[in-house]
Amino acid sequence: MKRNFTVRQGALDGVEAFLSVGQHRSFRKAAAELGVTPSAISQAVRTLEARIGAALFIRTTRSVGLTEAGERFLSRAKPAFEELVAASEVARDLGQRPAGLLRLSVPRAVVPILLEPLIASFCQAYPEVEVEIAASKELIDLAAEGFDAGIRLGQFIAADMVAVRLTRPFPFVVVGSPDYLRRRKRPERIDDLRQHACLRIRRSNGSIAPWSFVDGNETVEAIVSGPLIANDFPTMLGAAIEGVGLAQVPGPIAAGPVKAGKLVHVLEPFALMAPGVFLYYPSRHQMMPKLRAFIDHVKSRSGAANKTRVHSDDKRIRRMKMR
Repeated sequence: MKRNFTVRQGALDGVEAFLSVGQHRSFRKAAAELGVTPSAISQAVRTLEARIGAALFIRTTRSVGLTEAGERFLSRAKPAFEELVAASEVARDLGQRPAGLLRLSVPRAVVPILLEPLIASFCQAYPEVEVEIAASKELIDLAAEGFDAGIRLGQFIAADMVAVRLTRPFPFVVVGSPDYLRRRKRPERIDDLRQHACLRIRRSNGSIAPWSFVDGNETVEAIVSGPLIANDFPTMLGAAIEGVGLAQVPGPIAAGPVKAGKLVHVLEPFALMAPGVFLYYPSRHQMMPKLRAFIDHVKSRSGAANKTRVHSDDKRIRRMKMR
């Protein structure tokens, strides 16, 4: 049989008064415990009895006893009310100090660059916070999926989010291995990419992203082709290191392999600047201490700028935004 679990408004009114009277078998002692008058306790219990539709106490001039209905109500209500009070204490505790589970939605490419150097020190500084990182390229609804915050490139963050800068702006660079560039003529102009194997990335909506550049004051999108399509930057970078073709990736991702001589920059004068990496969360979301602690920790380590809102009228970001 289907049960109705709807709790009517005010269903808990008077329960605390009832439990106190039931424990002390006295309206006066219950009033003293709860810091109200005996008449207020009596009125709360009468209202509860009227709402339930049964007498809960047997009252005489000398004593207070429980009816059968009162005994049954006490046996079920007392543990439930104690659990509710405990739940309130846990929630209040999480609202006062950094503790609990911190869930972050993060692109895979950001993890080795930004998070790996920070997670160990953060966990040591805040041992009561558990950090869960969901590495995914998908742009998700943070609230609906139960995440405290997300980390993304600035151009992918909606205008109604509060964004905290984690990195400075950086270029999207085109790189290739020395071996590949020995086999192919080095590109000097954007149009030269037509003669090259270009590694491409598939967006979360299923489309393949063009390569973006700046030519003078204009943003230019180049439709390129090549032997490999990936869904994340690290995969593209690894293929470029192996000589499969040229790759366009965020500059910080390529910095290590370039410094090690595994990759070489090309088309540097046409590199498009990205606004940087941001941590973001809903603007109407009350920031919990665990998230505040993480933001402060990251900013202290990275030397990033103060909190910045990503406005919808930022033409540079809007022009770069992938749809």
